[in-house]
Amino acid sequence: MPVWQAIVLAVVQGLTEFLPISSTAHLVLVPWFFGWQDPGLTFDVALHVGTLIAVLAYFSRTWTELTLSGLGLRRPPPSANTDATSRRLSDKKLFWLLVLATIPAGAAGWLLQKQVETTLRNPVVMGAALILVALLMALAEKVGTANKDITRVGLADSLWIGFSQALALIPGVSRSGITMTAALLRNFRREAAARYSFLLSTPIIAGASLKAALDAAQGGIQQEMIFPMVVGMIVAAVVGYLTISFFLKFLQFGTFKIFVYYRIILGIIVLALALFVRLETTP
Repeated sequence: MPVWQAIVLAVVQGLTEFLPISSTAHLVLVPWFFGWQDPGLTFDVALHVGTLIAVLAYFSRTWTELTLSGLGLRRPPPSANTDATSRRLSDKKLFWLLVLATIPAGAAGWLLQKQVETTLRNPVVMGAALILVALLMALAEKVGTANKDITRVGLADSLWIGFSQALALIPGVSRSGITMTAALLRNFRREAAARYSFLLSTPIIAGASLKAALDAAQGGIQQEMIFPMVVGMIVAAVVGYLTISFFLKFLQFGTFKIFVYYRIILGIIVLALALFVRLETTP
């Protein structure tokens, strides 16, 4: 695999993993558009490790506080410090709600792995999913009141967003796109919806990367792929970190409309090309 292709795909992964436009669809569609050879599972693992590093690095302090509070490993604050006590109780609650919200996607991924890797992995499904989630996102933008912060997340919110994340197994849906849309429908502020989505992505990306790495280890790693994999991982990590930072700042004043339009346009193009290729190959 040429290194320049590895860099292109790593940039695509770093951008689309955290923007609500589907990383899986783009990583399938970019080689499909340009006729590139499939880089294989090991390269895909490297890119996901890169974006895992990005989200861990950006939210390292947040995850440290959440984990310590969730597991009861932080010293209790002075009794007079009610603000600190309230914050730690909030962190503990958020930690376990994130754990709970991770279960549906993890279970669905375990049960439906074969279907996701075969039946659902085609341009028609991706194009349709891109458009359908765009319409849901537009609806969420319209009906959501955008008055809820991440500290106010409750059990119903967590279950709603967690089950929506399971739909991201369908290529084109977008894990970040569907979870942010679900959060908007639960009246989250846009920036809070993205922040919760990114935190929720951490265990899912980690689990998926570990599972894929174990699968890839059984087949071994080709010597010529080591350098492109390392380059891809580094580029995906850097681009992913910058994307998270930019997106959270953008949503403080921007909306999801640009992503709605992008998804619809891309979905139409994908469906049109899929139909054209199908007609071209029909005897």
